[in-house]
Amino acid sequence: MAYMTNNDIETRLGSAAYVQLTDDDGDGAADAAVVDEARLGAEGELDSYFARRFEVPIDLALHPDLAGVAKSFALDLAEYRLRSRRPPIPRDVIERHGKALAWLGRVACGDIDLPSAIEVAPRGDAAMTVGGERVLSRDEMADF
Repeated sequence: MAYMTNNDIETRLGSAAYVQLTDDDGDGAADAAVVDEARLGAEGELDSYFARRFEVPIDLALHPDLAGVAKSFALDLAEYRLRSRRPPIPRDVIERHGKALAWLGRVACGDIDLPSAIEVAPRGDAAMTVGGERVLSRDEMADF
């Protein structure tokens, strides 16, 4: 499930900046592969934070009230990625990127909850042990 589209990125940047930041072959048109890389990287970054507490990707069809904030922060990350390809990066882009990472960090740590009327599916238990039976118990090791 995508948090944004390439068209969303173009709308955020404006057509001229969209082409300028992504036209690597100099043909005057945006390179879709460059935009895809920035979009998928930003979405993966969002999911890397969300995955600390939730099943990812988050299905925005089930959580439409979360779609706006997810899209906004995904766009902040994607714009930063694209603008970093052609420095200097404008101060407002750097600030939005920092605020997005700070918010995502707070979500990942559980300091804030996602704005959704329906609870977002929590991350399942991922830890498990493998191997043979214990040779010594904690009690047997207490004097060592």
